[in-house]
Amino acid sequence: MIADVLADAASRMDKAVEMAKDDFATVRTGRANPQLFQKVLVDYYGTPTPLDQLASLNAPEARTLIVTPYDKSALKAIEQAIRDIPNLGVNPTNDGNIVRITMPELTQDRRKEYVKLVRTKGEDARVHVRGIRRKMKDDLDALKSDFGEDELARAEKELDALTRSHVDDIDDALKRKEAELLEV
Repeated sequence: MIADVLADAASRMDKAVEMAKDDFATVRTGRANPQLFQKVLVDYYGTPTPLDQLASLNAPEARTLIVTPYDKSALKAIEQAIRDIPNLGVNPTNDGNIVRITMPELTQDRRKEYVKLVRTKGEDARVHVRGIRRKMKDDLDALKSDFGEDELARAEKELDALTRSHVDDIDDALKRKEAELLEV
């Protein structure tokens, strides 16, 4: 029973860390990265469809990204979806076969804004992990009648260690992203 609660906590916290890393990847760093566009939804025949299901994305140069649609009829919709991305500052060009995106240089002020944004996302992820810890602690407290206090105290320590390690993982990913953002 206790092992199940701890395994569930570890699984949920792992997912929270992965979501944080995915969120960090969507913040642009000055070079073209296909992950920037992983959450872009394109209106494809009236259905919001992820861009990576409609086209292949590759970065032939540091600041250029090429989007090659599988269906040429989706070209305009893809171009519009990319143009509508807030805070990206790109203007995609369409040559009839591909969409070419040239990433503009980041200013120092813009880099600082992105660092603030990433820190906010990191704090949200840490809060989420702590929320998982709180929920699992409540689940452990509900088991008081079935297990001894020593076992529950040990499980609580394991839960705290698990929480600490996942928060540290988020902090490490955050530091890497900040360094990447501030790199000129």
